[in-house]
Amino acid sequence: MKKVFEFLKKEPMLTVSVLAALISLFITPPKADFLTKIDWHTLGTLFMMLTVLEGFKQENIFRPVIRFATKFKALPVLSLFLVFGVFFSSMFVTNDVSLIIFVPLTILLFRAGKKEHYILPVITFENIAAIRGSLLMPFGSPQNLFLYEQSQKSAGHFIMIMSPLCVGSGILLILFILFLYRKNLKEEILYTEKEVTKDWDPKLRPRRIGYLILFALIIWTIVSRTRLWPFAILVVIITVAILNIKLFIKVDYVLLVTFLCFFIFSSAITGHPKIYDFLEKIVEGREYISVLVLSQVISNVPATIVLYPFTDNFTALIYGADTAGLVSLIGSLASVINYRIYVREYPGNGKKFIKVFTLISWAFFIIVVIPGYILSNIIQ
Repeated sequence: MKKVFEFLKKEPMLTVSVLAALISLFITPPKADFLTKIDWHTLGTLFMMLTVLEGFKQENIFRPVIRFATKFKALPVLSLFLVFGVFFSSMFVTNDVSLIIFVPLTILLFRAGKKEHYILPVITFENIAAIRGSLLMPFGSPQNLFLYEQSQKSAGHFIMIMSPLCVGSGILLILFILFLYRKNLKEEILYTEKEVTKDWDPKLRPRRIGYLILFALIIWTIVSRTRLWPFAILVVIITVAILNIKLFIKVDYVLLVTFLCFFIFSSAITGHPKIYDFLEKIVEGREYISVLVLSQVISNVPATIVLYPFTDNFTALIYGADTAGLVSLIGSLASVINYRIYVREYPGNGKKFIKVFTLISWAFFIIVVIPGYILSNIIQ
């Protein structure tokens, strides 16, 4: 029992989601069609993404990116590369995975170059980059994936809606980085390539090729909205079992279970007549603010799932959900992941992380929140 409590303490989002699901089932007891209301398509797609991207991580498929990073000796240029590495990769491998790739690399590089005092600001920029870069693509974040599937908008139309926020955020991130190094834009960082990268094992080349092919299959499955997605899941399971069956042990099932619990919560809450009527009155016309506020209680993914049935303004809902992660750690699961990575490397520095994260993220949030609200009522 003690181990269970310790595990739940380490996984606050899972704890919240399980409690939310259990409480909601008491509020609205499950009916015969209970399981059919869960979005198995989104869960299955998320499972495929997490499995294949874990393969990317295990086989160091991003090694060329790491080697390329070692070529930058000017600290501002290296920071720009790392932050925008997160910004662009998050569009395709999800925001949390991009942080899992680049934050440890950032810590490694800045430690090797004796520039540790810059780590917190830079990984906070990376956190913002993950949140604001991932918003461009339908598969950039779990909430984007869910809303893309539900809205039935084309991938091109989705990207067009999200482009203003993405481009504006990219420009703002450049200004933030330049402000950090304003005293010396030519400050250097020195380290050797061997300190930060490992060679590929030639024997494992089939695995790397296999994971890349599976990733292409997943992207096609999402964009095409094919009804054959269950077969795509089966292909991923069989192929991974052949390539490396032990990879299934490494998959982030905590995130999957968290998602499942929030789907249960959403289904049960919206199934209660009085709660449904209340949300319908409160949310309509206030989607942007509603998802911003609710996300600070249960994170942006479940907030999106709960509020989607009550809105006709898709843009306001997704803009608010993708902005909510800038307000607090709980606003986005990606921020929680970033926090966990840093605290594992620097135990006892949790408060310091929150202080720097809050200061920088709020500075960014204050600049983008009003333009986001205005655009959400113009772009449909």
